[in-house]
Amino acid sequence: MSDQSYDPRVNRLQLGGTDDPVKVAEGENWNVYEVFHQEKRGSHHVHVGCVHAPDPQLALVFAKEQFGRRKKCVNLWVVRSADILAFNLEDEDMFANNQEKTYRDASGFKVMDKINKFKGTAQSPKAE
Repeated sequence: MSDQSYDPRVNRLQLGGTDDPVKVAEGENWNVYEVFHQEKRGSHHVHVGCVHAPDPQLALVFAKEQFGRRKKCVNLWVVRSADILAFNLEDEDMFANNQEKTYRDASGFKVMDKINKFKGTAQSPKAE
């Protein structure tokens, strides 16, 4: 049985025997690009999905066609998935911080007492 397609758009990779190395021509090995979408100017870019493309320029075109026409969009970012760096899960202690942050608490200041005392003296009737 032949695995040739009658569809002219389908170009199947012809593999030889099992011992032969597979040769991939230029442009056949497409990369995965992550797509980030911005709905309005000044808002954050949000990850909306990914596209497969041979180069970044075509990835941007594919992203526009896939994610830029369905809802309001002012900007798109495409990033090759292989270029995204992340910390290992074992390094999570790097993000641990001091939960005791009393220096941020304003409870040590007695400003409200002074304000209330000032308001009380200002509102009391003056003796003549």
